[in-house]
Amino acid sequence: MTMKRLLGFMLFSITSALHAQVRDSNEVLSLEKVWNIVDKDNSQLRLSGLIEDQTDIDLQIAKDKRIPELSANANFARNTSFPLYTHGFFSAPDYIPTSRYGYGFGYSLNVNVFNGGRDQRNIQLKKEETRKAQHEYTLQQSNVRYAVAVAYYDLYKFLQFRDFLAAEISSEKKQLATIESMHRNGTVLKSDILRTNVKLSQLELSYSDVEKKIAIAGQRLNIFMGRDKDTPVEIAWQEDLAVAATETDTSLERSPAYMIALSNVHSSQINMRQAKADRLPKISLFSYYDYSYPQMAFYPYSRDLYGFGRTGVKVSMPVENLYKSKHTIARARNSYQQETMKLNIKRDELTLDIRDAYLQEQQALESVKTAEQNILQSTESVRVIRSSYMNQESLLTDLLDAENILLEAKFSLTSAKVNVQLSHIRLLVKTGIL
Repeated sequence: MTMKRLLGFMLFSITSALHAQVRDSNEVLSLEKVWNIVDKDNSQLRLSGLIEDQTDIDLQIAKDKRIPELSANANFARNTSFPLYTHGFFSAPDYIPTSRYGYGFGYSLNVNVFNGGRDQRNIQLKKEETRKAQHEYTLQQSNVRYAVAVAYYDLYKFLQFRDFLAAEISSEKKQLATIESMHRNGTVLKSDILRTNVKLSQLELSYSDVEKKIAIAGQRLNIFMGRDKDTPVEIAWQEDLAVAATETDTSLERSPAYMIALSNVHSSQINMRQAKADRLPKISLFSYYDYSYPQMAFYPYSRDLYGFGRTGVKVSMPVENLYKSKHTIARARNSYQQETMKLNIKRDELTLDIRDAYLQEQQALESVKTAEQNILQSTESVRVIRSSYMNQESLLTDLLDAENILLEAKFSLTSAKVNVQLSHIRLLVKTGIL
């Protein structure tokens, strides 16, 4: 009975897992949902996350260096004979009686009191590197999200194109049947049937080409999401895209690219102060105590265990750095000036990029309005020419041209709406809002 329950539980678990996979694969994905999946499963972002974690670890290592140095030591050794040349090296020595073996144990402690603030500045430097890594992750995330948006809206656009082509093919087949009926009645020429067949073949070829582009766009989207490239992707392609203008903060305070350049300036400033600290003395407290056997350090010697230690203050001054540090400081100052100039250059570049992205968004909005007007005009043109063709008042070529213009207008409107979305997302990327 227990085995049957176990098998039943395993079967239920497998069925539930398969059902969950089917449900996930058939889930209609919005761009926000795709972004959430990419944030968790994209390989590039996971690598950037590990790099960011590494800077946090480096910061903790820098803080650990402030901990006093405490060590325990012990030794065990075989002693040699102890000759004492009281009458010179070339005379016969006197041998001091020693133990055949010796040992020792003790501790040593060193507490840094002052070293020119190097440790504290090193912590500041690691903190700045941590902030820079966070900005780099944000920049990487924004760039990946923009690339995902391009793939997502490519898929959206091609699915819309496929729908337009399918409707056009269906309409053209009905029109072909009407023309064939008119030809049997002697109303139109055979050439009209041939022209319609040629257009139908071109539409079917375009439909096949769009199908391939849909497959490629879906594979790209799956790769971004860290899924198998052949996993079915369902997006809300039948929903109309919003094209209303939105207010966007175009300042640089949140731009990750600008913050990275600013972080480089701060780091070079810290490095310059660190270079100046090489001229300063180092002060530390030290203490050590050791037990040794036998006593061979002080006269008179003894074959007994003895202990000895010292506690005090140690001061060291790197005199050579008074000269050598001049060049180190000059290099650090030069690096600081370079980073400051790079910051100004980056500020100008980002200002132009943000302005360009804003103007592209406005241009895309104008393109949508133009495309909507073209569709209205093309639709009316097709209606009028089709009516006149049926009344034998115009040529089939005029009707086919008008239909092609209407189809292109539909393509242009969809492309314009997609460009509005992408230009707005690009603006959000440049300003660091995304």
